[in-house]
Amino acid sequence: MSTASQVPETYELDDDDARETLRSTGRARLAKDAFKRFRVADGFSHSRALAFQIMLTMIPGLIALVGLTNVVNQEGFKDIVEKTLVGIAPGPASQILTQAFNQGSSTGTTALLIGLAGALVGGTTAMGQLERGANRIYGTEQDRPTLAKYGTGFVLACSSGVLSLLAFLLFVAGSAIGEAALSSGTSDVLITVWNIVRWPAGLVLVIAAFALLFKESPRRTQPSASWLAMGSAVSLILWVLFTAALTFYLTASKSFGETYGPLAGVLGILLWALLTSLAIYLGLAFAAQLEAVRAGAPGPQTGQERDDIPKV
Repeated sequence: MSTASQVPETYELDDDDARETLRSTGRARLAKDAFKRFRVADGFSHSRALAFQIMLTMIPGLIALVGLTNVVNQEGFKDIVEKTLVGIAPGPASQILTQAFNQGSSTGTTALLIGLAGALVGGTTAMGQLERGANRIYGTEQDRPTLAKYGTGFVLACSSGVLSLLAFLLFVAGSAIGEAALSSGTSDVLITVWNIVRWPAGLVLVIAAFALLFKESPRRTQPSASWLAMGSAVSLILWVLFTAALTFYLTASKSFGETYGPLAGVLGILLWALLTSLAIYLGLAFAAQLEAVRAGAPGPQTGQERDDIPKV
């Protein structure tokens, strides 16, 4: 597995400024080197692996949600959840979700417990995969010991993972949730407030989620929040752009559902998971490269300081 050049830890330094370092280096130069760091660390492979782990988390999470609606046994709540999931599923995929609700009606508690257990295991292993990719980007060849790695992964899954999922629902499913609530008798005023508030609320959740990931996922002592904020901002911008573009595509494209049929919903979530993984790792690469410049070791690849330095 490829590893980028090691980024020296700079958490003890406090006499410089992240924005000044970015300004002196140049945004274009830093972005180029950050992408090279991402590519040298095999970031695309790590992104695909993380996307797969996210899928293994979200599918049992859906099972748990189906079980929860039957445990609560409130028609209004069940109607909102069902219409929300069906509303964000492109094309024939909505039939799968409807069948899931119907078939899960007699096994609410079992589905809830099994789904929660599967989601926790999947989320923990997803965070373990995130650590592996983050370590390679920072040039750290060894992950944490197994217990520490997956213990940290469990905590991140229960915190950052939940925040990310809630943000996804606000951005992607927010409109469907509002429509389902409206059809269930919620007032127009509350729906209007919901449609306005869900956007800043989603951004706050994403910022909090990325802050936790950037601080805790690599096996190293990270610098202060101001140095991680630049990379977090890159991830946030990319995640919002990717999510908005995917939402528009799935909403506007009839051929997607017609082409993939019942698998359309699963593939839509898989695409979102992959784009989310790319956004996270690219932001981490940007934060790592900025810190590498701060430490005086800007070369993203071992044995090569810069592309523009002539070889002797």
